[in-house]
Formats: sequence, C-alpha cells, structure tokens
Amino acid sequence: MVRRILLLALCCAFTAAPAQAFRLPANFGPLPGNPADKLATPIDDEVYDPATHCTGPKHRKGMLDLQRWLEAHSGGVFWGSYRCEMWGKHSASLHAEDRAVDWHLDVTNAADRADAKHLIDLLLAPDELGNQHAPDELGNQHALARRMGVEELIWDCSYWGAGMEDFEPYGYCYGRSGKLRKQLNATAAHRDHLHIGMTNRGAAAKTTFWL
Repeated sequence: MVRRILLLALCCAFTAAPAQAFRLPANFGPLPGNPADKLATPIDDEVYDPATHCTGPKHRKGMLDLQRWLEAHSGGVFWGSYRCEMWGKHSASLHAEDRAVDWHLDVTNAADRADAKHLIDLLLAPDELGNQHAPDELGNQHALARRMGVEELIWDCSYWGAGMEDFEPYGYCYGRSGKLRKQLNATAAHRDHLHIGMTNRGAAAKTTFWL
C-alpha cells in the first residue's frame, strides 16, 4: 500500500538510476548515537501521506519541533516550511500543508555535504533494537525517519520516499534519456537545501520520537 501511494506522489521521480543519484552506504547498518535506539516502544509504521490542498501558514507543532532539533544537531539554516504550492486538483507539495522543511545546505560546500550526508544516514539507518516484523534481522529500517514521521527526502537531484530502499534520481534534473541536464537551478534541483517531508502524524508531533 505504501508503495502504491508513493508512486502516485512521486510525479518528479525517475525510474532509472544514473551514477549521479545520492546513494546510501553499502552494507548500511546501525549508527552510533542514533536517537532511535533509545526508544523501546513499538516503532511507527512506514507510511506516505500525500498532500492535497493549502492549509495556510500556521505552523504545526511537529514542524517547529523538527526545526529546533535540526538547529541543535546539524549545521545548516532553516529556509522555511510553508508555501501554497498546488500541482493539480487534490495534488500539492507537502509544503502546502506545512509538512516539509527546507534546510539550507549547499552541495558545493564540503562541510554542508558532510552535514547533509550525516543527517540522511542518521534518518535512514536501521536501529539496534531488532526488527519487530522479522526478529532474526538486526534493526528496524529507516528507524529515526519512522520515529520522527519523515516520509520523504530530496537532496542533490535525488529522491527518497517512505517504502523505498534507496534514493532515486529526482525528475527535474534529468532528461528523457536519463542523463543529467546541463543547466539546473540549484534550488529546484535541491542542491542548496535538503528537503525533509513529514507525515500527518509527524507534522502534528504524534509519532513516538516527539511524544
């Protein structure tokens, strides 16, 4: 079900995976200091909540909490969360429902690239608690993202959404042939910021990380 919803939402994702797409580390395992390891309650389900309309600029508690957490745990600058951005009837950007943070990090800056990679790896790493659905496997995948309610990440022409095993190319950046376009707007390509999209429960601070 998550995959079907995600495919409807990913109007800007591309199916082929050229080398330029951001990738998670090989043999990705638990990371030291992952806050998800301290939470023993059952882990949140991995879901994707599409946005449908503009809600107005009143900021949600979970989005303010996420902003404060990012300011305390990463380099970068808050670039906002709400803007009324509709794609069609009943189809909108997560920003339209104040469910996405744009976190300024510049891919051309080595320190910013390192901060972005650290954040992404931390959000998507498995935890050390054991997989509740497969006890023989180590770790719940995407543990901190699920605990926080993170449902999508866009960075450096690459897209990840709930239910995906790794990043895929972000459609804006690539032509029909799958090759990277020569002229790209850094903001549209998400090369000057990391986009962090939240579920409805995450934006409301109702997932296990925020309770």
